[in-house]
Amino acid sequence: MPTIVMTGGSSGIGATAAEKLAQSDDARLLVGARGTAPYGEVLPLDLTRLASTRRFASAVEDLLGEAPIDALVLNAGGIGRDVAGRTEDGFETTFAMNHLAHYLLLRRLVPRVAEDGAVVITTSGSHDPATGAGLEAPRHADAVLLAHPDRDPGTHDRARKAAEHAYTASKLCVVLTVRALSVLADVRQRRVTAVAFCPGQVFGTGLARSLPLPMRAAWSALGGPVLGRPLRAVNATHNTREAAGDALADLALGRTRPPAGRTYAALRRGRITWPEPSVRARDAATGAALWADSALLAGLTS
Repeated sequence: MPTIVMTGGSSGIGATAAEKLAQSDDARLLVGARGTAPYGEVLPLDLTRLASTRRFASAVEDLLGEAPIDALVLNAGGIGRDVAGRTEDGFETTFAMNHLAHYLLLRRLVPRVAEDGAVVITTSGSHDPATGAGLEAPRHADAVLLAHPDRDPGTHDRARKAAEHAYTASKLCVVLTVRALSVLADVRQRRVTAVAFCPGQVFGTGLARSLPLPMRAAWSALGGPVLGRPLRAVNATHNTREAAGDALADLALGRTRPPAGRTYAALRRGRITWPEPSVRARDAATGAALWADSALLAGLTS
């Protein structure tokens, strides 16, 4: 019976993926959530609190005992309306939730991932300026400056643009982290598949829940059949929640596996593709610095 550990399984593409995972081969699905979730065994997890993240990792370890994790699916994420919010640890909220907490879970739980297991973390094509996603492109992946944008001289003076940068930069961090993970000797020895998954633009999910009402309304409308279907017909990056959730589940279950040397999967017109990520995301030195700085921010020794 495969064991899958997941974040972001409460709604949106995560709930769709969780349904498929829970129904697959009598899998055991452990879902971290602040409240309830429609599928799996729910364990308390608040990604804006590193103490909660550590407790979740410990709870998973206690529940599983010696049993391995077959797939670690880190799907939760969000975008704010500004960069004024801080977690209880003092870090900018979007960066802390989208990257830092998941980095901590990786460091805690990857040693428990089985041979030939999978690690899948949800990212966004907006990490790459070439996608023309319409959001403020990431200027860097400096963990300290992203955790403390008040120290970053390049932080946009418009709240909306600063928030967009926090989001796209955090998703750049995801791609860099997955690439750094994939070359670790232990991960390679155990043949663990590491993938950063871009579901494309999936409107109508809970991603926009913290945005102003007009933007939430537009997000919901674009996800409906009236506007959503024609948008998907003309734009390859637009996908339905069902297609994105199914693709995420297939990556976790190993039904879709990357070509050799690829760690970035992008859903385009409902199909998984394996393009190169952005130029900055392929910089090994940037990835190594991010890994080390994130360890310090997360309270790890290395």
